[in-house]
Amino acid sequence: MEDTIEIRGLNKFYGRKQALSDVTLTIEQGMFGLLGRNGAGKTTLMKTLVTLLQKKSGSITVCGIPIERAKEVRRIVGYLPQDFSMYPSMRVAEAMDYLGVLSGIGTRERRERIGVLLDRVNLTKHKDKKVKALSGGMKRRLGIAQALLNDPKVLIVDEPTAGLDPEERIRFRNLLCDVAEERIVILSTHIVGDIEAACEKLAILNEGSILYCGTVSGLLDTAAGKVFTRAVDRCELPAFKKKYNITGMHTQGDKTHIRFLSDEYIPEAVSCEPNIEDAYMLYLWHNGVKADLAGGDR
Repeated sequence: MEDTIEIRGLNKFYGRKQALSDVTLTIEQGMFGLLGRNGAGKTTLMKTLVTLLQKKSGSITVCGIPIERAKEVRRIVGYLPQDFSMYPSMRVAEAMDYLGVLSGIGTRERRERIGVLLDRVNLTKHKDKKVKALSGGMKRRLGIAQALLNDPKVLIVDEPTAGLDPEERIRFRNLLCDVAEERIVILSTHIVGDIEAACEKLAILNEGSILYCGTVSGLLDTAAGKVFTRAVDRCELPAFKKKYNITGMHTQGDKTHIRFLSDEYIPEAVSCEPNIEDAYMLYLWHNGVKADLAGGDR
């Protein structure tokens, strides 16, 4: 069985609104990041890959299986949706066991697998807690455990770290990186830091179209020489914001230190090394979206 997902010319509509436009991607084993703003089409793409939505046109194969063979695809795919919920009144181990029964996993294999998975996501000591008593981070880790219950070749997680505190976000990202050593993991998020910390390859999705697909280092290269810093007086700030695309700012005394994007060299500014957020916002800017993190319209 192949270890890639092939998407070619994928289109999806909701009525007359086009949610995905000619999406073409090849996703290989390891961690793949899908980065985009809220409403960019990420969840629509994820739901199409796990056969919860039907495509309008184009082709998808998941590890060699055409997406039209939905039952076969579902056997090899694990999914953690953005709005994950799971039998709140059940205890953790009980809920996992019930899901194992629904998946047709035999009793002995089910018990062994549940024990291994709960240990892997660091929930063994919480196995007798009710699901509704878990913290947000614990629920997300339980979501990963249930998604891995059928030992899938593909794991798809949609906005998994939104709302988590920094410590839990790091723990969750490390868990995903560990899981990705054995399978394809697609991390869909609008949080640039998650992509930078966990992924080697990524795609940027905006308004249903792919703006970039490649490596993180390749994305950084596209922003080289286009990121600058400069200190300006407060009275200069409104005019500066209208002229340039600001990605960061902080005030010290009477001066505001600005980090901004420009395709042209600015003599009075200092050129600096781009980060993933800079490169991401540059791609949005070049595609008609104003990259202003300082309070302007994006």
